[in-house]
Amino acid sequence: MDLGALRNIGYGMYIIGARKGERINAQIANTLFQITSDPPTLAVSINKSNLTHEFIEESKAFSASVLCEEAGMPFIGKFGFKSGRDTNKFENVEYKIGWTGAPIVLENATAYFEVQVEKEVDMGTHTIFIGRVVDAEVLNQKTCMSYSYYHEVKRGLTPKAAPSYVADKKEPNK
Repeated sequence: MDLGALRNIGYGMYIIGARKGERINAQIANTLFQITSDPPTLAVSINKSNLTHEFIEESKAFSASVLCEEAGMPFIGKFGFKSGRDTNKFENVEYKIGWTGAPIVLENATAYFEVQVEKEVDMGTHTIFIGRVVDAEVLNQKTCMSYSYYHEVKRGLTPKAAPSYVADKKEPNK
């Protein structure tokens, strides 16, 4: 089986935010998808080892900010390659607290959604959080960043904790 075929599935780039008590956190994700339009329902896949997972699990809510192509790698790296356990990811970032209490990143975003979680699906290393959209807004008409744009133009990497991570196979020595 050639798991490299998984790299042909289209994804976007999102910042997923959540709250636990007085603390807020967010992370980069590429596996946000629409389930239905009536009622508006979204799902996101989050690694169980990520702090954001813990926050969503407790609060039963998350936000999803759709990143634009203009987002720079330092901004993406702040949310994608650092842990909220060690750093305040929201320092010097434009955001607001939404209806659910989840932080919504406005900077470098084209739109956002707020989601109230209704179901969790355990998938081993990840949980798929499924919920109803309770708020949404289009912020501007900039081009949304695709995951392929992130890789091909931004030269971004896929962390091992990402649901779309596929290890490169090494050719056997001949």
